[in-house]
Amino acid sequence: MTGVEKTASRARGEEFLERLETGVLVADGAMGTQIYERGVFINQCFDALSLSRPDMIQKVHAAYVEAGADLLETNTFGANRARLLGHGLEDRVVEINQAGVRLAREASQNRAFVGGSIGPIGVRGQVAGDYSSDDMRAIFAEQVQALLEADVDLLVVETISAINEMEAALAAIRGLDGDVPVVALMTFGEDGRIESGQSPEELVGRLLAAGADLVGANCSVGPKPMLDCVVRMQDGQSVKLAAMPNAGLPQSVEGRLMYMASPEYFGKYANRFVRAGVRLLGGCCGTTPAHVRQMKLAVSGFVPGARTIEAVELLEEPTGPGPLPVETARKSRLAKLLVENEKFVTSVELTPPMSADLVPVIGAVTELEAAGVDAVNIPEYSRISPRVTPLAIARVLQERVGIETIIHYCCRDRNLYGMQADLMAARAMDVRNVLIITGDPPKAGEYAVPTAVFDVDSIGLVRVARGLSRGVDAAGKPTGIPLDLHLGVGVNPGAIDLEHELERFERKVAAGAEFAMSQPVFDPRHLERFIEQLGRCPIPILVGILPLFSFRNAEFLHNEVPGMNIPELIRERMRASRSREDGMAEGVAIAREALDGVRTMAGVGGVYLMPPFGRYELALEVLDGLL
Repeated sequence: MTGVEKTASRARGEEFLERLETGVLVADGAMGTQIYERGVFINQCFDALSLSRPDMIQKVHAAYVEAGADLLETNTFGANRARLLGHGLEDRVVEINQAGVRLAREASQNRAFVGGSIGPIGVRGQVAGDYSSDDMRAIFAEQVQALLEADVDLLVVETISAINEMEAALAAIRGLDGDVPVVALMTFGEDGRIESGQSPEELVGRLLAAGADLVGANCSVGPKPMLDCVVRMQDGQSVKLAAMPNAGLPQSVEGRLMYMASPEYFGKYANRFVRAGVRLLGGCCGTTPAHVRQMKLAVSGFVPGARTIEAVELLEEPTGPGPLPVETARKSRLAKLLVENEKFVTSVELTPPMSADLVPVIGAVTELEAAGVDAVNIPEYSRISPRVTPLAIARVLQERVGIETIIHYCCRDRNLYGMQADLMAARAMDVRNVLIITGDPPKAGEYAVPTAVFDVDSIGLVRVARGLSRGVDAAGKPTGIPLDLHLGVGVNPGAIDLEHELERFERKVAAGAEFAMSQPVFDPRHLERFIEQLGRCPIPILVGILPLFSFRNAEFLHNEVPGMNIPELIRERMRASRSREDGMAEGVAIAREALDGVRTMAGVGGVYLMPPFGRYELALEVLDGLL
């Protein structure tokens, strides 16, 4: 190492890289936008505010830490000699950079890494016109030296639009420190190229050769076009990726530039970035702590790339003497109905109550059972309030009503030991039908930042449950008796990324799934296309049918519930409803049409109704004539 001595920050830098091997880290969002929102005019030097308004800068950092950011970038984006020259501050490079590091470090409270932000040297076009490569390297080196002396954990070179400028910055860094982690972020235009003309595919090798540890993109564009760029960067290569998009393109609203991409929209795209191999995910212009919080919730527990969070590689097929697995048809009445396929199975989904008083639920289920419904399924509730667990409800219903139950079991809230214990408890209570789902990140409600666990995803837990059904746990140890659980999985025929959904479904079946329950189907053509692309349906599917309640209900489900896709034509039909009663009637009509469309499809073993707001009478209206 040249020019700086090894400090504790080197250990943090090593930890940063190690964390990226097993998970996704979330960086903070915009600094400049947050400063502007606090009334600072854009003609001021934002970097110098670390000296004149340290309280304001520290509050911005603290807000990102509270939102869950794993990485804070220093307020030093423009703190190089060339940029500071325009403000008459060119002789204060060291002072401004070191103040920026100090404020980020104090705000982090050891809860986040501190990355030294290094932006471009000059205004648009200035790089090519006014500076040689040696000039640029010298300018960058001065700033880098100041950041390293202030003990940053890593360096983030960002918003660079020309490859020669990025290579100059990386050369300056590696000339001073060969070990500090470096994130190199280029900025792309809408044509998918940087200003100097290179494509994402062309850039990766050059950036890695120049000394970058992570490569990626930031600024300029919103999540969708940036996702396209990072996918092209991956292109079959083993490379750690970073992405920090703007909150869309700015629009003028009453004279102010506003960024329109919502935090929820960022949360949806966060999962797509992770699936594309992104290890470091953050935000640029227009993003706020709310955007960071949504990204953090969306990616919590996910591991990117090929090693998605199955995390159960210790489990192997049992060998040698031992109990033979029970045939599926003998595991439960529902299993027998689905295997023999002599009856179109009907089920209705319950809404778990917030109260421990289950009398209203028992009353509703008694009516459903009397009407001829075969089973009730009980989901876990992922939104803003605690509710009675599905296992407890199922046990009571089987005792008091005698109806078959299907419990949803979510990987989100328990570690692997707790999940195995719960599955053993289900068997002990004779609750045999278990739908295993990965689960959505918890929503913040009365609790500021509810946490998730995600030791395994649904594929991993199905594999564990299959082992338990054969009498061994995840470590291969005997459990006493086989659990003989009837294992189900979720499937989304209307998924945006259908290829990914098909691939995961096939892996779920290979892991041991025996039936599937779909996301609500509004257009039967989505399910038909899904089954066609499978070639054949290897396990029976219970198709989800959701009778809509109103246009507002349809809009909420389409825009805010993960995995829900309500076609525009359906939403327009709901919009045309003139009254609450008309809306419910139209919702039932749409549901009946969907049910009629899927009943005769190969592989469909039955249906489960998902009545909104616990309106079970709507489910019976949809099933009228079928029971």
